[in-house]
Amino acid sequence: MIEGRLVALRALRGEDAEHHLRWRNDPEVVHWACAGDPTFGPATREAVALGFERMLRLIPNESAVLTVETLTDRRVIGMVDYRDLDPWAGCATLGITIGERDFWGTGHGSEAMGLLVDHLFGAYPLVRLQLDTWSGNERAVRAFTRLGFREEGRRRSAVMVGGVRHDEVLFGMLREEWKPRA
Repeated sequence: MIEGRLVALRALRGEDAEHHLRWRNDPEVVHWACAGDPTFGPATREAVALGFERMLRLIPNESAVLTVETLTDRRVIGMVDYRDLDPWAGCATLGITIGERDFWGTGHGSEAMGLLVDHLFGAYPLVRLQLDTWSGNERAVRAFTRLGFREEGRRRSAVMVGGVRHDEVLFGMLREEWKPRA
């Protein structure tokens, strides 16, 4: 378990599937988490169960999905993940979804991502971490920037959201740019 002031990150459990099912069937969560990507949601209970079987078997030195829960009452509010962890290249790709809307804009997601960055730079010989979002997700762009990620590029008009084209915004952080949390 990795703990901060507001949230804790813990290993994924089978019972977390219920939360994922609810989030993947919430159009607002799907909109902000992945620009409305239909492969994220809506999803059936069976599809989420199949995905969970795979996620529960992930090898942590390659990829993992961690549950984000509040520190005060251990309420499950989201997930963070890393994938494509490559110690040879020194790189990993990150992601985050805060599925409980009442925790949007409260700092819980930023802290969760910061804890994940601390963990990865502390546990692995990584040189860089990377993530992306879409240009219409201004809250994510601000949060990633505040954490120290730098915009490294854009794939222009690469994301379609509600019939409107947006840029995919690419972010990266080098180990020497990270300021570990106290």
